[in-house]
Amino acid sequence: MFKFSGKRPANLGAKNGKLAPVVNKPNNVSSQADTNDRAHYVAPLKFAGDAAEAFQRLVKLVQAQPRARVVTQDGQYLHAEFSSALMGFVDDVEFLLAPDQMGIHVRSAARLGYSDLGVNPKRVESLRAQFEVNVPEQPTQRLEPVNTGGRI
Repeated sequence: MFKFSGKRPANLGAKNGKLAPVVNKPNNVSSQADTNDRAHYVAPLKFAGDAAEAFQRLVKLVQAQPRARVVTQDGQYLHAEFSSALMGFVDDVEFLLAPDQMGIHVRSAARLGYSDLGVNPKRVESLRAQFEVNVPEQPTQRLEPVNTGGRI
């Protein structure tokens, strides 16, 4: 297998509640990009309930992904490296918990090249689908039967 990992960018991490801005290439997406920027904007991940529990679910989900390696995780911020199967290209994927918005911001960016052939937005949407499927069920309120007097 080839290994085109590139150098880890120096601008990773959260600064003042923001992830690194998108660059003018089609190989990166962010939930903090301008919402009118169709090439780069993706919605943040949404959750209900406890923010810390939601973030821990996300950490476990990322750890379970093929060819993913968690680099940094502190309860509010997560940085993982995802490698492509054949050529070993590395993408940096970051998540930032925004509990006041009931969301988790995401940024996914290729380290090398110009185009990623849509890999980063697809990855974010795949993670979103898995994250939302794994939302713990909320207890449902028990409904008592209604007496209709034999009528339906």
